Amino acid sequence: MKISQSMYLKKIKFLAAFIIPVFGFSQNPIVQTSYTADPAPMVYNNKLYLYTSHDEDDSTWFTMNDWKLYTTEDMVNWTDHGAILSYKDFSWAKMNAWAIQCIERKGKFYLYAPITDNQGRNGIGVAVSDSPYGPFIDPLGKPLVQNSDADIDPTVFIDDDGQAYLLWGNPVCHYVKLNEDMISYNDEVKIFPNTIESFGKRTGKEDPRRPTTYEEGPWLYKRNKLYYLFFAAGPISEHIGYSTSKSPLGPWKYQGVVMPTQGTSFTNHPGVVDFKGKTYFFYHNGALPGGSGFTRSVAVEELLFNSDGKVKEMNMTEGIKKGMGTLNPYAKSEAETIAWSKDVKSMQNKEVGVFITAMKNNAFTKVRDVDFRESGASKFTARVGTTHNGNVSMEIRLDSLDGELIGTVKVPMTGGNDRWTLVATDIKKVSGVHDLYFIYKGNAAEKVMYFDYWMFSK
Repeated sequence: MKISQSMYLKKIKFLAAFIIPVFGFSQNPIVQTSYTADPAPMVYNNKLYLYTSHDEDDSTWFTMNDWKLYTTEDMVNWTDHGAILSYKDFSWAKMNAWAIQCIERKGKFYLYAPITDNQGRNGIGVAVSDSPYGPFIDPLGKPLVQNSDADIDPTVFIDDDGQAYLLWGNPVCHYVKLNEDMISYNDEVKIFPNTIESFGKRTGKEDPRRPTTYEEGPWLYKRNKLYYLFFAAGPISEHIGYSTSKSPLGPWKYQGVVMPTQGTSFTNHPGVVDFKGKTYFFYHNGALPGGSGFTRSVAVEELLFNSDGKVKEMNMTEGIKKGMGTLNPYAKSEAETIAWSKDVKSMQNKEVGVFITAMKNNAFTKVRDVDFRESGASKFTARVGTTHNGNVSMEIRLDSLDGELIGTVKVPMTGGNDRWTLVATDIKKVSGVHDLYFIYKGNAAEKVMYFDYWMFSK
């Protein structure tokens, strides 16, 4: 996230290299139904929770009003849980839902959020919940940290000894030890020395405020008793660099580049987490249609290490190709559980929560590795709706957009996304493991149909 509009607009470069082929069947960006940025992964009870900021459609600045949550158990199918918190939920806030991080401690979930207050000052608030899905409540009624205009991009980390740390800042990295309650601290706010040894020498035009590569977006991670500080690095356009230390408080030693400047976003933001025996590196780019430095999209790669603990440099790729399990079609599945999609938007309301809207004829969603088992399925049920009278349908195909057609759902007019109907239909019997494609058909110019959930049966 940036502080001075004029400063960063002056430096923007929209790079064409390494743009992800979004119309192929890649996995990156992992969310195609909204613009997302600033990924903050968290693992809890064998599920990966991904909190993101949210760039509004057609933004030409950092227009961000709420934070979203996505979950996965297999790293290829992601479930959209919608907006779980807004800056408006903080009584003292005026604007800006920028980069967050959430962490669990003793059954409670603490979400740290940079916000601009009613006086126009930046600060970091904290919201607390009994569930990773929320609702999150502001227990302080004021910022937890309000130290300078650089109070953005918090990362939170709990060490093996139980001590929690909060780091943040642009163009230097601030830190403080949190108390056990996670919503207070007794120490004074400190700054890591912004030295070339710690963060590497910055290239390009000299700037006394920014002598090193450190820019913003710190992320603290520990592996084999070694602490890693990942960060968005300058000059603009950003790359991702990292430093290491034997202590979460440094001194830090710069180690180099994790991900070079690539894609069409002039910012980037790291998030690193261990999940089911592997380490994953989350970031953002501008790879979706209409994407830019202000309309970004979250992506993920596997993070690999050399034998000496150094990170192997990586490029932006099509993402995770092999999932970590299969999806059960005989349990209710949300339509917003998606591996890939095109011309589909996620929405939410009080009636059904999160759902998807097919915006055009032939829009589709894909679900990976659906296991129908040897016994197979012969029936399909879905909750759907449309505002259009006649000729709206949903095709169900296997393994590709033009793969075997196993069934077609006729979608009746319901009158709006607050009105739904449950439709059941016989399908051609299907068994084994398949990728599943839902293809949405209709002559309407926009918002062809709504889709809430689906389930197969024998």
